[in-house]
Amino acid sequence: MKRKDFIKKSVLGTAVLASGAAAAEIIKNNIDELQPLNILGFNHIKNTESKVMENLVLHKSSSRGLADHGWLKSHHTFSFANYYNPERMHFGVLRVLNDDTVAAGMGFGTHPHDNMEIISIPLEGDLEHKDSMGNVATIKHGEIQVMSAGTGITHSEYNRNKDKQVKFLQIWVFPNKKNVKPRYDQITLNLADRQNKLQQILSPNADDEGVWIHQDAWFHLGKFDENFKTTYTIKKPGNGVYAFVIKGDFQINGQDLEHRDGLGIWNIDQLEITAQSNQAEILLMEVPLNL
Repeated sequence: MKRKDFIKKSVLGTAVLASGAAAAEIIKNNIDELQPLNILGFNHIKNTESKVMENLVLHKSSSRGLADHGWLKSHHTFSFANYYNPERMHFGVLRVLNDDTVAAGMGFGTHPHDNMEIISIPLEGDLEHKDSMGNVATIKHGEIQVMSAGTGITHSEYNRNKDKQVKFLQIWVFPNKKNVKPRYDQITLNLADRQNKLQQILSPNADDEGVWIHQDAWFHLGKFDENFKTTYTIKKPGNGVYAFVIKGDFQINGQDLEHRDGLGIWNIDQLEITAQSNQAEILLMEVPLNL
């Protein structure tokens, strides 16, 4: 298989990224949501195809999986729980991108994770967190939370407000180091630092801006005036970038994107980004394409 074809299949989840024991460890991961799935398609709705081009994949907002439990509405960019789409397994080491809305006073009971880097980005409201490491915290818009699940943790997440919903993004990234000591961190970001520029919120380096994880990944948030242009340069050669539009409209390398669309792109050195609406917000996730 040609290298470019392998990379294309890898980022879409249709090629094996790890082999031998490494692959077995991923398959045996004890996370409930990653157990073998009943391949029905979510809510018996036929899976929609991804728009795949030479070096990018476009995921329209409407093509995501939707779990509606009443108290929870969760849109899944990649296969998760009962939503299964063989074309939507992951983008490189980016395994989960869930766009969650939790009703007032409701939440996720105590549940386990292991060997995963878990990032939560609140968009609205207050999310209460408790875990087996003894952490009790509340995160809100303007903050970011990270957990290295490592050898194993349990935690719960609740909407602490009784009168309004909470919205947040939860992101899972496969780590480059397994069975580490579990770790929790939470920081408050300066929202002014993302106005008409890209604010780094995550990196592999503990001494760098934002939180850090066990992976050669960099995340940035930006909020832009209409027609504002900027560029993003790849930090590590060979990495790809998954862009997720939080609000408004953008054009990236000639591809138009709308509210909650996602775009994965690889084999590039730089992104050319133009905001096409006022106060448009975007999340960029640069990640390795191979484990």
